Amino acid sequence: MNRRVVITGMGVVAPNGVGLQEFTHAIKNGLSGIKKDPELARLKFSCQISGTPTISTEKALEYFTELELRNFNSSGILYGVIAGLDAWKDAGLEIKEAENPDWDSGTIFGAGTSGIEKFRESIYKIDDYQTKRLGSTAVAQTMNSGISAYLGGKLGLGNQVTTNSSACTTGTESLMMAFDRIQSGQAKRILAGSTSDSGPYIWGGFDAMRVCTFKHNDTPEKGSRPLSAAASGFVPGSGAGAFVVEDLECALARGAKIYAEILGGNINSGGQRGSGTMTAPNAVAVQRCITEAVKNSGINPEEIDAINGHLTATTKDGFEIENWSQALGLKNANFPYINSLKSMIGHCLSAAGSIESVASVLQIHENFVFPSINCEDLHPEVIAIIDANKVPQKLIEMPVNIVVKASFGFGDVNGCIVFKKFEK
Repeated sequence: MNRRVVITGMGVVAPNGVGLQEFTHAIKNGLSGIKKDPELARLKFSCQISGTPTISTEKALEYFTELELRNFNSSGILYGVIAGLDAWKDAGLEIKEAENPDWDSGTIFGAGTSGIEKFRESIYKIDDYQTKRLGSTAVAQTMNSGISAYLGGKLGLGNQVTTNSSACTTGTESLMMAFDRIQSGQAKRILAGSTSDSGPYIWGGFDAMRVCTFKHNDTPEKGSRPLSAAASGFVPGSGAGAFVVEDLECALARGAKIYAEILGGNINSGGQRGSGTMTAPNAVAVQRCITEAVKNSGINPEEIDAINGHLTATTKDGFEIENWSQALGLKNANFPYINSLKSMIGHCLSAAGSIESVASVLQIHENFVFPSINCEDLHPEVIAIIDANKVPQKLIEMPVNIVVKASFGFGDVNGCIVFKKFEK
């Protein structure tokens, strides 16, 4: 028997808000977290703006001891631990100091890289014959599974503890992997999510590829323009999103609040065949990912209230709208609302799917559709397929029952997940 799977806790570290309350306020009001980045300017990047979360030392000390923070230099692990522990507490779960691990609980927490700043620091120290000064946590900070290892240890998790990595699809994939594990009865709850490091050593390659905008260095909040005719590339961002994904019976037994139910989804790849390449999506695979996700979830396309798209503010936005329309068989006034959180926070890379999924679930839980900012000049390719009012530019307060979230990643990989308001 397939078990029903629900979300009972969430945590977020985003450029425009750290914590659910601050983040919810920001997305409802269209508040941007994109700012001028002095380090990118110093290094003469073409794109000199970024979406970087602000974490004070005082905030970090709420999640790490002073000893743990000694020689600590991994923004991705910092963001992920904050979001993960916040989600755990939000779900009403305790952090127990027990001798035995919690066999029923695990984590699948994705990352693109881990501790890139720490890795650079380590290289310089080794080259300068200072290996002994690396610190005892250098390995944990720089291994790709560092984030799941930190969370697994802090929470005493005894079920699967792993890190997935699938470019921009990482966060959506982690949720689907958690869904599969719980639905099959192999775990009662999984802390799912993803994180991404900040800084020039993460973003430099994208700047070199000329896929980041360079036209808004003096107007940062206007820089990320998904669906806009003036879109000129994405704004690099970072952060983390986290979820407690739980077996419904277990959640009900402990009286947990339920944000939404996960109905299903789909993960696939275009294999870099046909129109698909390392950087371009295969349209057949994208459409198949969407149609299979809808089919697996047992819904009809007409039931979808809103889509939280991938929509990066590149030339592919119109192509994505076309793929959605073809896959769902909907267009013009029949098309659901569609928005892009990247308009406010930039492209958070491996953390994008999880942060954007937090926003998706909040829309269901609090009955609103958040605005896409900076798209007052909708691209002609977009409005040739859907009505302009289907891209909300102001907050819409309305009942929201089903939201579909998709991520289409570097390497021609795709993920699509369907969230629904919980009903007993």
